[in-house]
Amino acid sequence: MTQYLVAIHHPDNYDPSVAEDEAMSRDIDALNDEMKAAGARVFVGGLRPASSAKSLRMRPDGQVLITDGPYLKTTEHVGGFWVLEAADLDEALTWGRKAAAACRAPVEVRPFN
Repeated sequence: MTQYLVAIHHPDNYDPSVAEDEAMSRDIDALNDEMKAAGARVFVGGLRPASSAKSLRMRPDGQVLITDGPYLKTTEHVGGFWVLEAADLDEALTWGRKAAAACRAPVEVRPFN
């Protein structure tokens, strides 16, 4: 079985207290239960806003520079993710479709090496 990242993308101004209602929470909980029952879920996690990130970059002098904020300057960021085991990409995409519906957000599905 191959492992896949199923990443949920949120806009930078995403506010879970506004965007996430009880129905959405129930849908996500139900999806988590379904993934566990199917033996597909390896790990799941939600992330704090990209503004809370620290970026580390190696400088030519060998020092590591730490800066506030995300590494990439974009209008969206990964807000949460699942690591799943699936037989193939089609199965992983099936879970991705369910994640997009439950989270009401764009989803990226990508295999691990």
